Amino acid sequence: MAGVTEAGTDEAGRGCIAGPVFAAAVILPEHFEDPGLNDSKKLTAKERERLRTFIQENALAWAVAHTDPEEIDRINILNASILTMHKALDALKIKPDHIIVDGNRFKSYGDIPFRCHIKGDGRYASIAAASILAKTYRDDYMKKAAEKYPQYGWDRNFGYPTGEHRRAVATYGITPLHRKSFRLLPDPELFPSAE
Repeated sequence: MAGVTEAGTDEAGRGCIAGPVFAAAVILPEHFEDPGLNDSKKLTAKERERLRTFIQENALAWAVAHTDPEEIDRINILNASILTMHKALDALKIKPDHIIVDGNRFKSYGDIPFRCHIKGDGRYASIAAASILAKTYRDDYMKKAAEKYPQYGWDRNFGYPTGEHRRAVATYGITPLHRKSFRLLPDPELFPSAE
């Protein structure tokens, strides 16, 4: 929208069974352009890394936030995703006039008007930029966590419920980073906690 300071926001890690949910909020200059900018899921890791640097250097404002698994278990993943987007918006150094959100659910952020867009990360540059920041920061977090818990393959699956990840839960139990309210295995009570 011309003349309006608009923030795009998106989350990463909603479908994972381990690790925090991350979100980013980004305000781009009016004529921001990068031909490679797209929904983070449609980009390679190398493309995401290049774009992360480009976004951080050229955005008017950007911020990344996360919410831990304990809070996700307490308030549920939808509420945690929205809370995390709010946290990212809180951290912006510029207050937006309008917010655009990837997906179909959001809660009012103060008195700032917002609009939800399904598949918005493929249609709006600021949402795509937010999706890239959220995804790359979350991936970095899970790679670091994989150093402490190497048996779960988080440097490859990033906490998503792959066969490898579920087999590791069955073999080794759960960690403090696992989301206990999620279906980790068909019968999670059978598995010990790996502290």
